Amino acid sequence: MAKYSNFRLAAVQAAPIYFNLEASTEKACELISEAGKKGATIAAFSETWLPGYPFFAWLQPSTKIASKIVADYLANTVEIPSPVTDRLCDAARKANIDVVIGVAERDQNTRGTTYCTLLFISNEGKILGRHRKLKPTDRERTVWGEGDGSSLEVYERPYARISGLNCWEHNMLLPGYALINQGTQIHVAAWPATTTCRHSFLSAAFASQAAAYVIDVGGLLSLQDIPEEYRELDRPMPGESGIYDPTGSLIAGPAKGETILVADGTTEAIFAAKTECDIAGHYSRPDIFRLHINRTPTRRVIDLQTDGPTTAELAENEDDELVTNTKEKSSDW
Repeated sequence: MAKYSNFRLAAVQAAPIYFNLEASTEKACELISEAGKKGATIAAFSETWLPGYPFFAWLQPSTKIASKIVADYLANTVEIPSPVTDRLCDAARKANIDVVIGVAERDQNTRGTTYCTLLFISNEGKILGRHRKLKPTDRERTVWGEGDGSSLEVYERPYARISGLNCWEHNMLLPGYALINQGTQIHVAAWPATTTCRHSFLSAAFASQAAAYVIDVGGLLSLQDIPEEYRELDRPMPGESGIYDPTGSLIAGPAKGETILVADGTTEAIFAAKTECDIAGHYSRPDIFRLHINRTPTRRVIDLQTDGPTTAELAENEDDELVTNTKEKSSDW
């Protein structure tokens, strides 16, 4: 008799304490604890939940606050690792729950660039990894840098394989296919949540294509969540989180207001769906289509004294060597 894993999925729909990293971290830890008490196996937060989505990028701040608001945002971003991530890890360990949380991650070298990052934390309180958004959308490019292919990873957990992408990465198709090829079974779709329904149908489509559960978790923002000095920049975000099964059917939500949405899942449903349609396996045509991924981390400064040659340089040398050897062999022919 086959043994299947059972698990409980949680979408944490709540507003952070905008422009207050300390208070937001405290609230995140409380929400992680609450999700654990609800019996969740894995809990997901929305895009850059910590310390909040940069809603101001889409609006026209007055000259008086334009430079101050971006400085405040950068000052409240998160480095990985840091005391902030240590607290999140401790909360996950105490609640015995895996956590996937969106953070605005500050570059530890320059401290002048932030990334839209999904941070993966295990129930043992360890950082599993992070994924930086590959292409910030539209005006988000004024706030965030670009990620690279090194973070397109699926993480093996005792109950299932988990993955995640941010917002319109689900519109790009290929990042999702890279994760589906690694056999993702539970996927976090992190969104800021707007007044359109795009996040819901793209999350449902991913669930169907991946034959995986999808936690579609949206951001929450109302006027009272914005510090008084920035309230001219009101941009409501309604959340509308949902959870989808491996057929793309909605099994929980859409959620309203601050809440923790939960739904139960099983690998039996995943296996049944993948048997019917595995788009990176039996339902693929590699003789026609193949995806090439560059997993080399982006590095802007290479210290040749300590780092040695880069992967690209080694590959280039190998190509040169191949050309040389080929020429030598062709002269013998």
